[in-house]
Amino acid sequence: MKVHIHWFRRDLRLEDNKGLYHALSTGVPVLPVFIFDDYILNKLPESDHRVNFIYDRLQRLHWQVEKEESSFLVMRGDVLDCWNKLLTNFDVQSVSFNRDYEPLARKRDASVVSLLKEKGVAFKSYKDHVIFERDEVVKSNKTPYSVFTPYKRRWLERFSFYPPELCDIKELKSNFANLSFDFPAKEQLGIEETEFPYPESNMKSISNYHKTRDYPSVEGTTKMGVHLRFGTISPRVLAYHAFKNNSTYLSELIWRDFFSQILYHFPHVVDHSFKKQYDNIEWDNDIEMFNCWKDGMTGYPLVDAGMRELNATGHMHNRVRMVTASFLCKHLLIDWRWGELYFAQKLFDYDLASNNGNWQWASGSGCDAAPYFRVFNPETQLRKFDGKMEYIKKWVPEYGTDQYPLPVVEHKWARDRAIRVYKQGLNPSTSLVSQ
Repeated sequence: MKVHIHWFRRDLRLEDNKGLYHALSTGVPVLPVFIFDDYILNKLPESDHRVNFIYDRLQRLHWQVEKEESSFLVMRGDVLDCWNKLLTNFDVQSVSFNRDYEPLARKRDASVVSLLKEKGVAFKSYKDHVIFERDEVVKSNKTPYSVFTPYKRRWLERFSFYPPELCDIKELKSNFANLSFDFPAKEQLGIEETEFPYPESNMKSISNYHKTRDYPSVEGTTKMGVHLRFGTISPRVLAYHAFKNNSTYLSELIWRDFFSQILYHFPHVVDHSFKKQYDNIEWDNDIEMFNCWKDGMTGYPLVDAGMRELNATGHMHNRVRMVTASFLCKHLLIDWRWGELYFAQKLFDYDLASNNGNWQWASGSGCDAAPYFRVFNPETQLRKFDGKMEYIKKWVPEYGTDQYPLPVVEHKWARDRAIRVYKQGLNPSTSLVSQ
């Protein structure tokens, strides 16, 4: 059977899916395919909650295309091996997929494209994961922005003049290939069930987002991160809604685009500081302190509540993420890469570009970072954003008793040490003895 394959990756939806829309418009029956990549899965625990989330969303897609007398083909293995099987088992006329901007994904996609060229199969990729990508929002001299405010200004100008079009596939659904496959059980794919609750998106919170987003005890954030990460919601739909209803939330979506283009243009940020001189910081990297931070046992209740929420749910409130990240880097003098990796292992909505960008912001090493001498006081943050201790009572019930640990470091001492060590790392000629 002649088919057009749409390769799903970070676009797990039928609605407003750019690549899928163009696939269904070709007139060639569309076979939807998802590949669980062994290269990724072999690095994860079998019970990873994000893999379970992907599986459940794929099952929903399978049920949707079944209504069109079609099926979703789900595979697991080496990506190139899977593509060789697809090209052998089907008369593949053409292929479409939506672009991914992470370095490893770009390398993977390049190898698949090379195979398609070798086999003489036409292909096309589309922008779907972000509003503006790569070189669409750049300076007048065509170089990328590395400061958010001018990027945001240019982004808004472009959005106003060239708003992205939404893709409606209602009239095209009959163009799915009339093929039937059994949807594989988790056991067949080597996926172990988890008990993590999936965060449901909260679109209603967008209208009051600017008023509620900083308070971890209330349902004031959208919890849209995981849905944006895996494309179960369209970023264009979300951006239109925010554009009409809340400029603060729209700004968060612009940050997402900003960090994506930083990762694309400056891939060294995956392993190194954006500002390379920050790689000279002499981190303390005390493993006992790191374990206290991971386990939520630092003696600073806002930090501990955030880490316990993360460990228990795969989620952490946005404001608290900033406080916990700053605490690790500045108070404990632990390399931001340690924290970034731990968040990568735990966060439901882990996204390389945003996670990396925000950790570098907190550590001071990033493109548009908080200055190194800005050290958040977690006690002040607690009084300001959880004054009634509701968030603390939920996650640190022993706070105020003898069972709760004393602070692992004293704030003023830790702040002074951080500023001194940062200054020495950024200015190696400065003697520590003279400080």
